[in-house]
Amino acid sequence: MSVYQPLSDRLRPNTLEGYVGQTHLLGAKRALTRMLSTGSLHSMIFWGPPGVGKTTLARLIAHQSELQFINLSAVLDGVKEVRLAVEKAKLHRQQFQQGTLLFVDEVHRFNKAQQDAFLPFVEDGTFIFIGATTENPSFELNNALLSRARVYVLRTLDETELSVVLENGRKLLEQDLQIGLSGEATSQNVATNSVKNRLTLSIEEEAKTLLIEAADGDARRLLNSLEQAMDFIDFDGWDISEQPHTPREHKGQVVLTQASCREVIQGGVRRFDKGGEAFYDQISALHKSIRGSDPDAALYWLVRMLDGGADARYLARRLIRMASEEIGNADPKALQIAVNAAEAYERLGSPEGDLSLAHAASYLAVAPKSNAAYMAYKAVLADIKENGSHEVPMHLRNAPTKLMSDLDYGKGYRYAHDEPEAFAAGECYFPDEMVKKSYYQPVERGLEIKISAKMSHLKALNEQAIYKRRG
Repeated sequence: MSVYQPLSDRLRPNTLEGYVGQTHLLGAKRALTRMLSTGSLHSMIFWGPPGVGKTTLARLIAHQSELQFINLSAVLDGVKEVRLAVEKAKLHRQQFQQGTLLFVDEVHRFNKAQQDAFLPFVEDGTFIFIGATTENPSFELNNALLSRARVYVLRTLDETELSVVLENGRKLLEQDLQIGLSGEATSQNVATNSVKNRLTLSIEEEAKTLLIEAADGDARRLLNSLEQAMDFIDFDGWDISEQPHTPREHKGQVVLTQASCREVIQGGVRRFDKGGEAFYDQISALHKSIRGSDPDAALYWLVRMLDGGADARYLARRLIRMASEEIGNADPKALQIAVNAAEAYERLGSPEGDLSLAHAASYLAVAPKSNAAYMAYKAVLADIKENGSHEVPMHLRNAPTKLMSDLDYGKGYRYAHDEPEAFAAGECYFPDEMVKKSYYQPVERGLEIKISAKMSHLKALNEQAIYKRRG
């Protein structure tokens, strides 16, 4: 019985010419092409989402450079395996005078000590080191390791590139059909030979579109879906009464339909990492779209995250934050709408409650923008950290007891409601040791236009009162 090998593994190319994608690195006069042509290999970090060819590219570099290839996984392996790889690399050099390329998948999962373990062997040339990561190397990898390796960003595959991968997968599966389903040769060679070169596999255009869209730039996901969908084909013309998957003579086509593909593509299909780089990138895109007053883009990023399985409650909290940070007093209603949307989601859940979040996101995007409250908050926080804690002035303290009153708590306080315009002109509410600061600077947008005018009027009243007091 043959050992099962996934279609994605069987389709790994043996040469760089067969590699699909990453033309920004492998095109004419591009970085990796120049490196391979000159033979000047160096240690590298491949940073990119799953299924874009990080492992395959590392293997091809080793093959092209005639290096021994050692593959480790930070998920499965530890310091013991690293030591064994080092010994294997040293022994291989002694016996065959050949270098080694050590590839570490998910390298960001190694802790600092484990990452440091590679450094001396990278420096002394024991092996060329290539680490693959789906996370931002700036945050997840040690500076010492980063300083010894060049970071290359691998991109998701576009529709044209995925179409090439899909066609390669179709051809290989079609070959499988010539010797029996799933690549299993039948015991009746006559039956096998009778269908050879006469049975073909085709994929409906609608099925191709569905598979490519569901792959979302991930070649491995595309091939896995294709392989699984084959299990749902109605194999008219295949006789399974005597032996499972034994072909009989058939001169037609096997067609992979959209319906068969839908059997394996269910639920959210978009790439979304609930705690990694893609997560924060998309949150950033949503935030910047709202700040930039683009409701269409805001809705796109919001719905894309919801479709990908993001926590809707987290998104609701972020919308509430954006209402204060990006809009503030320019439109106080924005905060109310964001809070109401979060409450509506709690009552309705998904998918009904998703619409409330879309409602809030679109409103925040078109609302007048002001970060005055946010900037004022940051300025006050910085001031407090720099200057420490000052005492509350006596006139601003309450005096609920006789002792406190005798100690002059609240002495000299002016009750604003008893003053003209309910404003105690000239009164100071800052600590005695502080010079009065102007943290809050309203913008000339939305309600803050009126707020700015009111503040200017009150400032003039303060200046008049101070002038009279000094005069």
